[in-house]
Amino acid sequence: MVRILLADGQAVVRRGLRVIFEARQIFEVCAEASDGGEAVELALRHKPDVAILDVALPVVDGIAATRKIREGSPGTEVLIFTLCPRENEIRDVLHAGARGYLLQSEADDQIVRAVEALAQHGTFFSDHVSEALLGGVLGARSDHNTLSLTVRERKVVQLIAEGNSNKETAHLLSISVKTVETHRTASMRKLDLHSTADLVRYAFREGLAQP
Repeated sequence: MVRILLADGQAVVRRGLRVIFEARQIFEVCAEASDGGEAVELALRHKPDVAILDVALPVVDGIAATRKIREGSPGTEVLIFTLCPRENEIRDVLHAGARGYLLQSEADDQIVRAVEALAQHGTFFSDHVSEALLGGVLGARSDHNTLSLTVRERKVVQLIAEGNSNKETAHLLSISVKTVETHRTASMRKLDLHSTADLVRYAFREGLAQP
């Protein structure tokens, strides 16, 4: 039996993952967390075989949570489950100790294969990872401004683009409305955008948000 911890700020993502694993008898979801601090606490308590973390977890982000989990529960392997591959993210999660990196757009069987690989202390990375790293090394990517966004800024941009108000975004990320506005303003400045409408269009065009 492979014991799994799910950690994502959005209940719908956790629910979708739970459905995938509970349909297969070899998996058990032993705990769920809605923020990074809770994920670390539950990982240290339950010692799961695999922890699946969103990069942009509230309170403690997925990279910091990965580092704490690997330090406190070395037998727990970490799979990062995120929206789109970013070179700086990939490097950071590898340095933090994650052994898997998967996109939320991957098919169910890829997610299952990833967890099976990590449960055996192997590695599993999305096919897009090598493309992102290669593009970064060669300087071939055109979205250098997007790469300059922090994990939290990308999450704020995603949630706003997907129709959430500042107040709703603040609630989902467990931060203040003022902090949301600060991240939105900083993102628009980095991306050289002049309105929220421009930010929304950019987010969908670059794959930061899903329709």
